[in-house]
Amino acid sequence: FPMDKAAKIFVAGHRGLVGSAIVRRLNSLGYTNLLLRSRSEVDLTSQSAVDAFFSVERPQFVIIAAAKVGGIHANSTYPADFITINLQIQTNLISAAFRHGTLKLLFLGSSCIYPKFAPQPIPESALLTGPLEPTNEWYAVAKISGIKMCQAYRIQHSFDAISAMPTNLYGPNDNFHPENSHVLPALLRRFHEAKARGAESVVVWGSGKPLREFLYVDDLADAVVFLMENYSGTEHVNVGSGKEVSIGELAEAVKETVGYGGEIVWDRSKPDGTPRKLMDSSKLEGLGWSPKVSLEEGLRETYRWYLENVV
Repeated sequence: FPMDKAAKIFVAGHRGLVGSAIVRRLNSLGYTNLLLRSRSEVDLTSQSAVDAFFSVERPQFVIIAAAKVGGIHANSTYPADFITINLQIQTNLISAAFRHGTLKLLFLGSSCIYPKFAPQPIPESALLTGPLEPTNEWYAVAKISGIKMCQAYRIQHSFDAISAMPTNLYGPNDNFHPENSHVLPALLRRFHEAKARGAESVVVWGSGKPLREFLYVDDLADAVVFLMENYSGTEHVNVGSGKEVSIGELAEAVKETVGYGGEIVWDRSKPDGTPRKLMDSSKLEGLGWSPKVSLEEGLRETYRWYLENVV
């Protein structure tokens, strides 16, 4: 069913990369009644705080973009935080939404829910068919529990809870931290700083051969609204661009976006990671959605945001 433009929509995690893009998308479509609460206003890890919020506001639609996220280093250093906080946030939100009469809920996961050696491209059916990537299994187990919780509430209570699993995302509000950001924002920052310093070369880890899939975060936001309006089913839905780019091609594209004139030097003593990681998004395509923003355009927008907000 379509969401009424005046319906109360709670976007949990509205300040993050994903949540802020979902708010932008809803605003641009004329949704005027968005419920947004910062961490200081509602502590999502507290069941009583979440319950109090839901009993007062009674949102009709809920989108869960709130999560504790981080790279390999953070995941391996704070595994207890990653499993506990994510389980708390999603459990509190899903159960409160059901108990307080929410009409529909969408839970956002991540492509790391899939087995380390899943078939490529990865279909939804690959879930729970093999061991996870050990470096982020705490986060992955929490996200898998969220998918299963949505399914359980649908089976037992006919609650319209759905899940979407995005591929690697990038865009405005991304994390550009030098140590713990993901590959695309890390490269943007590195090339920008090399250009600013007038450095002759930029060193990038690995061989540049691994293939990765990237989706501009505003495309994901568009897919989230599309799924809220067009999908109701037990199985989670992959959201990807369907396009692979090698890390080498990505580095060249970032270099061009930033306007850096020096050389790229590949440090082959450093690890490459998985050779390929692509999601099969044919299910979503079959429902009638496809991404609109090219990598070039997405990189331009992300770099513009970086210059205005980080530099």
